[in-house]
Amino acid sequence: MKTAAACLALATLLVGAPARAATPTPSPCPTPPAVQVPQDGRQIPPINEAALRKSIAGLPAADATAAVVRVGGTEGSWRGVTGVADLRTGRKASEHVRFRAGSVTKMFTTAVVLQLVAEGKVSLDGTVQDYLPGLLPDSYPDVSVGRLLNHTSGLPAPDLPDSFEWVYETRFKTWTPREYVALAVRNPIEFTPGTRQHYLNINTFVAGMLIEKVTGRSYEHEVTTRILRPVGMRDSYLPGTSVRVKGPHHQGYQSVPAGFPNAVPYEDGHVVDVTNTSVTSTWASGDLVSTVADLEKFVKALFSGKVVPPAQLEPMFTVPDVLAYGKCEPASYTSGMSRLVLPGGIVAYGKTGARWGYAAGVGATRDLSRTVVYSVNSTDAKASGQNQRTLGIALASFS
Repeated sequence: MKTAAACLALATLLVGAPARAATPTPSPCPTPPAVQVPQDGRQIPPINEAALRKSIAGLPAADATAAVVRVGGTEGSWRGVTGVADLRTGRKASEHVRFRAGSVTKMFTTAVVLQLVAEGKVSLDGTVQDYLPGLLPDSYPDVSVGRLLNHTSGLPAPDLPDSFEWVYETRFKTWTPREYVALAVRNPIEFTPGTRQHYLNINTFVAGMLIEKVTGRSYEHEVTTRILRPVGMRDSYLPGTSVRVKGPHHQGYQSVPAGFPNAVPYEDGHVVDVTNTSVTSTWASGDLVSTVADLEKFVKALFSGKVVPPAQLEPMFTVPDVLAYGKCEPASYTSGMSRLVLPGGIVAYGKTGARWGYAAGVGATRDLSRTVVYSVNSTDAKASGQNQRTLGIALASFS
């Protein structure tokens, strides 16, 4: 997930700039082989406790300070916690803590839009231009709601610095969704909608604005009343403009060079505490604060058809038949999630997320024979990437 904190002066300068009208033509790609997705029903193996323990062993370490993993399903359950919650005090890590879930938030945004589809208030074929007139430049082609959700809209990202130094300096900047979108749509549409897939926060920003326009209430209110409360996610919340994580939580740290403001020695280098930061820069794309227990409740309820009615849930398990933008490889994201074909032919669906100092993920087989939720307090994964331990956790969870 891309971090988008920026100073107010920059936002004011760029918001009013006109959009460029050119529509890039994607470079031709050789047709890649079709992704062979095994049929559901593959036998899930017993939980590999040794592999799971190995995936989070040795913390705290240079790449992460703590990890929490929760695995469940028909073959039993496993819990793992390692590391420290706070480098200053040395307090041990705990399973019962909140963390920034990052782009896992996109599952919730997508689910609310699909609920509105089920209620007849939104159509996946309806356009952003109809629901949110004036938001996109007149030069843009029609962008359907369905293409927002599966990242085939062609909407561009804003041109913002991505260095950690700049992000840290502006970490308390408060964004409005309209500011963020206006910065993005200064740029031309990336491709004809529906012809490529480009995973970008702009899509769920616009989806969040759609939720507010259709319901007449805030995005935070709709997610809370439609999902968090009904599912029983009592320890999860959307922080709005607050920069703090409420209640018990692990501190988040980012590796920095010596001499960086507020840096402290750690392992063979230095880190800075990044726990407190604005999340209005990711809003409907990445601001959720949650726990492993709450996210396990959510994935079970979602996959069971208790959050989104089964008739409207299918887009969350469907990868569009297009190429990834700028790559000669098939798309991999569904609406709100991604699909992962694992060794042994097991197919899992879920979502990862990252904020500075935090890497999280939730996933499951469609029949819920295996579920996994994790939080890793990574020091080396920026908000557009993932700490390498998370891949190890995912593979160990389904091996």
